[in-house]
Amino acid sequence: MQRDDDIIDTLLPDADESAPPVEPARNAESLDEEDNTLRPGFVRKVVEALEAGDDEKVYNLVEPLHPADIADLFELIDQQDRVLLARAISDLLSGEVIAELNDYVREYLVEELEPEEVAELAEQMETDDAVALIEDMDEEDQQAVLAEMEPEDRAAIESALSYPEETAGRLMSRDLIAVPEAMTVGDLIDYMRRDDDLPTEFWEVFIVDPKHHPIGTCSLSWILRAPRNVPLADVMKRDQTLIPVTMDQEEVALRFQKYALISAAVVDESGRLVGQITVDDIVHIIQEEASEDILRLSGAGDGDINEPILLTVRTRLTWLVVNLGTAMLAASVVGMFQGAISRFALLAVLMPIVSGMGGNAGTQTLAVVVRALATNQLTSSNTVRMILRELRIAATNGTALGLLVGSATALLFSNPLLGAVIGSAMIINNLVAGLAGIMVPVTLDRLKVDPAVSSAVFVTMATDVMGFFSFLGLAVLSGLAG
Repeated sequence: MQRDDDIIDTLLPDADESAPPVEPARNAESLDEEDNTLRPGFVRKVVEALEAGDDEKVYNLVEPLHPADIADLFELIDQQDRVLLARAISDLLSGEVIAELNDYVREYLVEELEPEEVAELAEQMETDDAVALIEDMDEEDQQAVLAEMEPEDRAAIESALSYPEETAGRLMSRDLIAVPEAMTVGDLIDYMRRDDDLPTEFWEVFIVDPKHHPIGTCSLSWILRAPRNVPLADVMKRDQTLIPVTMDQEEVALRFQKYALISAAVVDESGRLVGQITVDDIVHIIQEEASEDILRLSGAGDGDINEPILLTVRTRLTWLVVNLGTAMLAASVVGMFQGAISRFALLAVLMPIVSGMGGNAGTQTLAVVVRALATNQLTSSNTVRMILRELRIAATNGTALGLLVGSATALLFSNPLLGAVIGSAMIINNLVAGLAGIMVPVTLDRLKVDPAVSSAVFVTMATDVMGFFSFLGLAVLSGLAG
């Protein structure tokens, strides 16, 4: 029997080593060569054609674009033009384009489509992408779309929707290859060649026992390089990372990052293989979770430029009102020392420096700690060591800043005592900032509250209150404002 590699050698022509590498086709008119984004001039042409009702021109302009670039085009134009664009390029509005769309833009477009159109798009997509398309719809609309789908596709999506949001069950794809370990490498190759229902893209083959429990994996490179008569049990990798179907997607991303996974098997409560998660899905999750934490630290909500204005206003205003409350608390501390301020007006000029620098120091610590919690670098095993580390950093920075601002104040206002007071207050507030920057998020995390959401408010409150109190209190105690 002719070996597989002999067949490949026969079919492949001799390579011309002098030939230049083939570059992917690009639309120079539409894409910017530097950052690979759509050119403003191209977007204007599309919008002008839409407004003129010239659907044929719109189609000809958009047709050469990659699905991801078509998705970008939808996000770059005004909302009222998006439906016009969808109608003009209906043949190009594939499941791949829908999967690349921003969540808010996708929801808006889906609302404008008929249930059978949404069902047709969902059937073109991977299971996880189809779930993302349908999960945010109203219950009535979901059922209308599912009713239009093929029974097999409908069952897969209904199964995924039965799991909690942002878990492996929602994220996983059911398109995978699972075979028994009794197969040989040759049997597996023949099976993959003749079965037309297998996934078009995959990196690993999962080996299962008679109860459909995953017991190992075989990467394609091993399969192609192993002799045909070798049993899969002899070449498969038995050590694998299994993902419980109810695991939070953030924890799934951490598993992929820690163990450098390309794909991983997802198992249900009984240990049966029910799906797989691939690294391309994890890239989106990592980006989503990182952006979410950064924006929550500032109280900016989702921070999506396609988010409805009223929703953005409501989210931001909520945290601005909370910040207003903490600002009033800090102002009440200042009010306690209004007599001292009236007697020595320079205190009013200098006190924002102490609170402002403390706030900056606290934000630095907070950002580091929230990231460490999110990536599991900070756990109960090293919390004490982390606290001591941040206090040492805060003491060092506070001393350096205290000496700098104290010396400058003493020279500028010819008042060494004032310099000593503000320098001491700077040290105290930096220590408070370091302690609050780590204790607040750690405490919230222990209480099962997302530290990225609430920490900034409490840390800022601590540095403002203690900044004003330490500076003004030291000024009174030293007799500077007596």
